[in-house]
Amino acid sequence: APAAFTGADVYQRSFDPQEYLKEFYSLSDSQGQPNTFLMQNLRSLFKMFSLDGLRGDTLIDVGCGPTIYQLLSACEHFQEIIALDYTDQNRRELEKWLKNEAGAFDWKPVVKYVCELEGDREKWAEKEEKLRKKVRQVLKCDVTKANPTDPVSLPPADCIVSTLCLEAACKDLATFRSALRNIGGLVKPGGHLVMVTVLRETYYAFNKQVFSCLYLEKNMVEEAVEGAGFDVKFSEVQTYLAGDIRTDCEAVLSLVARRRASIT
Repeated sequence: APAAFTGADVYQRSFDPQEYLKEFYSLSDSQGQPNTFLMQNLRSLFKMFSLDGLRGDTLIDVGCGPTIYQLLSACEHFQEIIALDYTDQNRRELEKWLKNEAGAFDWKPVVKYVCELEGDREKWAEKEEKLRKKVRQVLKCDVTKANPTDPVSLPPADCIVSTLCLEAACKDLATFRSALRNIGGLVKPGGHLVMVTVLRETYYAFNKQVFSCLYLEKNMVEEAVEGAGFDVKFSEVQTYLAGDIRTDCEAVLSLVARRRASIT
């Protein structure tokens, strides 16, 4: 594990989105081994976005990074999507794909996999087009701010999704709890929070760089979500195969919560 917390400045300075995508977002690795971590998360997201009430006009993706996998099931249930990330080069990399620019990451195999989960592998081009149309804004955010999109104020959304973000962005549990309250303010009362969070991880590494991760247990995440004004509706842990030297992650938590009508 890294000696110190890798804060926002480290991401801004040295996080390489293309290397990150190459390392973690191919459906199979260079040896042809399936990417079980990604496939598991795609199945979880498909399942969560199929739950009752998970639909509406607007969805905000908090800490999107340079990725779109977390929006592939979601885009079938919401009319417009706003993607937020702290790191400039991540937002630029995402925009490359959204604008169909040369050199953008090839998400096709991942899109096809999700289409297969949804029952029609051949709909992949349609889904790509739908997602490109629905992502209306890509904005900078900082989850440690009371208004994460400051100086922009977004109208509260029907749903927020946050995958593999807060555990990397928060240096301790108090910051994590406060970040959840901050992003909770982006969703309407009665709206939903969809989360994918790694458990018992202290680092992840790629391209000869190590990034820190906040060590979390399922109950710590659930208590933080409840403390941010939400009721947990769905919560599922899947163990992560040991033996991956790139991370010491032990499990992944998928969670859906509904924002309470009044802050108590």
